[in-house]
Amino acid sequence: MSERRIIRRIRGIDTADGAGVKLKRIIGQPGLDMLDPFLLLDEFRSDSADDYIAGFPEHPHRGFETVTYMLAGHMQHGDNHGNRGDLVAGSVQWMTAGRGILHSEMPQQEDGLMWGFQLWVNLPASDKMTAPRYQDIGPERIPVVHPAEGVTVKVIAGELAGATGPVAGIVTAPVYLDIAVEPGAQIEVPLPEGHHAFAYVFDGADAQVAGDRLARSELAVLSPGASVRIGGDEAPARVLLVAGRPLNEQVTRYGPFVMNTPEQIHEAIADFRAGKF
Repeated sequence: MSERRIIRRIRGIDTADGAGVKLKRIIGQPGLDMLDPFLLLDEFRSDSADDYIAGFPEHPHRGFETVTYMLAGHMQHGDNHGNRGDLVAGSVQWMTAGRGILHSEMPQQEDGLMWGFQLWVNLPASDKMTAPRYQDIGPERIPVVHPAEGVTVKVIAGELAGATGPVAGIVTAPVYLDIAVEPGAQIEVPLPEGHHAFAYVFDGADAQVAGDRLARSELAVLSPGASVRIGGDEAPARVLLVAGRPLNEQVTRYGPFVMNTPEQIHEAIADFRAGKF
């Protein structure tokens, strides 16, 4: 089994989005514009309400999917089609924006830690104008496995150690794993060979990824291969391991619209202004 290795390292940059929510942008910045099919990865983490209380008021999306993984805190989402849901600690929302939706994500707390990730996943040209849909997944639906001593994995998408993640029906066939490792522990995680993949150390100390030390808050772009080794270093750590089938299509972006051509972007703007979302 060919093992993947680290071919690029990226650190996030501090920025703000929504109505001023402070976050760290890891994918979707000058150092790593995208990693097909992944368009953006943000980590938001703060225990200061001033950094997150304004939230993400109503805004449009077209042509891609947003994935929100809450580690701490509580957000409520809603859209212009009447859908409502709660994002509590440990929950995941996989939203397929498709042909267009107006939605909001607003904190339901005034103090305490707000922590999580948002990942944007591109849609192929054939699915960009599909009907919007949600997969709201509570923490109780996410399987937790212990595939090796000192290793605990939450399987959000994909398969590992006999468990299948609850996210289903996604064209890029994603793998999305939250891996906790104790010092010295190690696991070899199988990944589809043709998928693009990255690992991001988000909690605890440095981790061992593909035989190299990866620092906390550092993302590793992984080479092709059938597996990657993830292990603990000198202290416990948590690693986000994500992979997806690349689309290999032209990407044209304008804010919350991701299409294939400039003409489609102009059409998206016109449709939004005409109230067609």
